[in-house]
Amino acid sequence: MNEKSRRIEKDLFASMLLRMYRIRSLEKTVKQLYFQDLITGPLHLYIGEEAVAVGACSALEPTDYVVSTHRGHGHCIAKGGDLKKMMAELLGRETGYCKGRGGSMHLTDPKMGLLASSGIVGGGIPISLGAGFSSVYRKSRQVTLCFFGDGATNQGSFHESLNLAALWRLPIVFVCENNLYAITVSVAKSLPIKDIADRSISYGIPGKIVDGMDVVAVYQAVKEAVDRAREGKGPSLIECKTYRFEGHWVGDPIVYRTDEEVEKWKKRDPIIKFRKILLGKENFTEDELDNIKKQANQEIQEAVEFAKNSPFPNPKEVEKYVYYP
Repeated sequence: MNEKSRRIEKDLFASMLLRMYRIRSLEKTVKQLYFQDLITGPLHLYIGEEAVAVGACSALEPTDYVVSTHRGHGHCIAKGGDLKKMMAELLGRETGYCKGRGGSMHLTDPKMGLLASSGIVGGGIPISLGAGFSSVYRKSRQVTLCFFGDGATNQGSFHESLNLAALWRLPIVFVCENNLYAITVSVAKSLPIKDIADRSISYGIPGKIVDGMDVVAVYQAVKEAVDRAREGKGPSLIECKTYRFEGHWVGDPIVYRTDEEVEKWKKRDPIIKFRKILLGKENFTEDELDNIKKQANQEIQEAVEFAKNSPFPNPKEVEKYVYYP
């Protein structure tokens, strides 16, 4: 690898770590804000899964699309979301992405390619199908990255969409974030197979399993699938084996898994793992990595202040963005 390639790779890895720290810092902060009654409604945290969103979105071009889920804060940040607009939306302010009307589960910004964040399990998968078809129709070479959890793979929308995507060779990369639990139900009790990636066989498309706690492994797997899709070779299914350190939502009593299991996964913290890689093979210094963390924390605090100082939506405009057929 020549010096130019090393600089490019180092910049990419620094950007990855920054986005992972942004996600971790934002999630810890919004959890505190939730218990201060500054955030209402269900709040699903992404702590522990940062490597999936950052690794996958790092393989995209800025013009590519992402379809997200109810646990979508990490996807928004990884795609390049504006932290201030994100925080304002979470706090229900007019300056948010959806002007305070969408909240945590519906972060959306078509301008940056974040097409939708669906609160319905598997609800975003058919949307990715439309985006993929649009790319083919317009010959734009754009790729759609569709995130969903393990529970969504038991929905009809998953199977119907993969079937059509395969038939029409649509440029979609389906990314399953297998965090082992669909709310409280273990995959061991809800799936007759060990690996979700095996379901790709039914549709004649590539299926790959990747360590979802390793941001570089995720990046490499998704990059290969994205390049394949952009060349017109159709969709792929990637299963990222990962784990959410928090409950399904902030109020989750988490009685369905053991403390030993949680601690076992926390020892594989994706941020700590990535730091070790950067300190070793990539020749980063401790100071460089600490400064990246400080930058992320500072940006999140600035976003909180922006949101708190932003106005709430005008109650008189409650119907302003409601569509009546």
